[in-house]
Amino acid sequence: MGLTRVAAELATSNLQPWFLRLLRWYYVPRFLHTERVDPRRPTLFVGNHSVYNVFDAMLFADWLQRAHGIRLRPLGDRAHFMIPLWRDFVAAQGSVLGTRENCARLMRQGEYLLVFPGGAREVFKQRAEAYRLIWKERYGFVRLAIQHGYTLTPYATVGAEESLDILLDSRDYLRTPLGRFLKDSGIAERHLRGGEELPPIVRGLGLTPIPRPERMCFVIGRPIDTRPYRGRHDDAATLRRVRNRVERQLTLLIREGRDCRSRVGQGGGLPALLNRL
Repeated sequence: MGLTRVAAELATSNLQPWFLRLLRWYYVPRFLHTERVDPRRPTLFVGNHSVYNVFDAMLFADWLQRAHGIRLRPLGDRAHFMIPLWRDFVAAQGSVLGTRENCARLMRQGEYLLVFPGGAREVFKQRAEAYRLIWKERYGFVRLAIQHGYTLTPYATVGAEESLDILLDSRDYLRTPLGRFLKDSGIAERHLRGGEELPPIVRGLGLTPIPRPERMCFVIGRPIDTRPYRGRHDDAATLRRVRNRVERQLTLLIREGRDCRSRVGQGGGLPALLNRL
């Protein structure tokens, strides 16, 4: 039996609902501005990435399915599809390689999509970069949305960043003899984007890399209609203007999510259970 078939059967078995219920208990997610999701109009959700924690996207997709019957199709970074077993699992969850061709095909089919413009760079954050949007010069998601008349809906995830502490980041690696070799040999520049894609070492629950049970708040932004920009998907000024709208709104949503956590409590299900013992 092939790995893809195994992963697909895992995704449709009783284990997945059980696992999602566990995630909901562990993180106690809260969703704000849910009325902004229109199940009749496909959208490209644009989110902020957290260090390593993939459970936040799973919780958001789970909520969309349960609340609106929407099957979300995340656009994954190439790094997800380079790891044996893991690539089959994320594919079974509906993720596709985030190429321009795949995104355009899914838009023509009217799918609900999810993109993290920060990609691997936001996953491999350095210390003191929590909730920072590191999008660099990435405009592809805006170009495709305008080209296909797709709505852009920013949404923020808050709480996942607090679930892991970064002990060592890419800057620490590059100061080691191995890091200097990677830099001097050109390997870091050719294959690791200058060393920025060196994965950080993290600590979560106790001394393990298991994320701590921090409450997650998901804040959905106002949809941005790209149809007024139709035909201007190759205009640099238009791309910059629309991307800035998404980025500004997402920054405000992150702030709102942090306020939400301060009001409703920051711990997930495990701390609540321990408090009752």
